[in-house]
Amino acid sequence: MKDRHVLSVLVENRFGELARVVGLFAGRGFNIDSLAVNVTTDPAFSKIVLTTRGNDSIVEQIVKQLRKLIRVKKVVEMSDDRYIERELCVATVQANGPTARQELERIVVLTGARVIAYSQSAFTVEATASSQQIDDFLELLRPLGIRDMVRSAPIAIARPSVEQPADSSRQSTPPSPAPPPLGGVA
Repeated sequence: MKDRHVLSVLVENRFGELARVVGLFAGRGFNIDSLAVNVTTDPAFSKIVLTTRGNDSIVEQIVKQLRKLIRVKKVVEMSDDRYIERELCVATVQANGPTARQELERIVVLTGARVIAYSQSAFTVEATASSQQIDDFLELLRPLGIRDMVRSAPIAIARPSVEQPADSSRQSTPPSPAPPPLGGVA
């Protein structure tokens, strides 16, 4: 049984669509753990990325019910290796004294986080990673003393697929190099 599920729901960008999706969950006694919504590259549509918990049969029922909503165009479960999931975390951490600052610097370097603000006694750091990596990041920060923390809802996108040519005996151009990373925790 898989407990946590990430669903991507493409809906028409119209008044009340988010309320319909959330209402479907509430009306059937399902909980939404996190929710992120934004317009897509086509302003006529919005993408809702949400996480929920339940066994596979419960989530299958949720997906079927979502697909019945008139303005829902596509529902995809994004909970396997074919998808990339990211979450943003911003935390303000105590850093009194050189030892604490050194430990914080070690954590920032280790995790790929970055410092976005600081004072004599505290630093605000941000990290972008999977939900599990964010949990691990916060556990590393906890001994220093987290003053404040906020996390975004996870977002997810399909990994680019590598398509094989129909006839592998033909010569093809070599693949282009991978684009540079966009920062954050890989």
